[in-house]
Amino acid sequence: MGNVGFSELLLILVIVVIVFGTKKLKTIGGDLGGAIKSFRAAMNEPEEDKGGGKSRTIDGEAEVVSDKKDKA
Repeated sequence: MGNVGFSELLLILVIVVIVFGTKKLKTIGGDLGGAIKSFRAAMNEPEEDKGGGKSRTIDGEAEVVSDKKDKA
């Protein structure tokens, strides 16, 4: 692949604006920005145990122990 110059990028931008329209692009940009922001926030949060149980290792095998009774 060769270098992409300013004129090629401008042509691609014009085609995208024609296909999607400016309002749709504004909405897509806002959604994408919000998704990136929430992804970064999730990456900075400490890891939590979502299983609701305690993890322990016996003989090298992981086992999850739940405080809830099994409903079988």
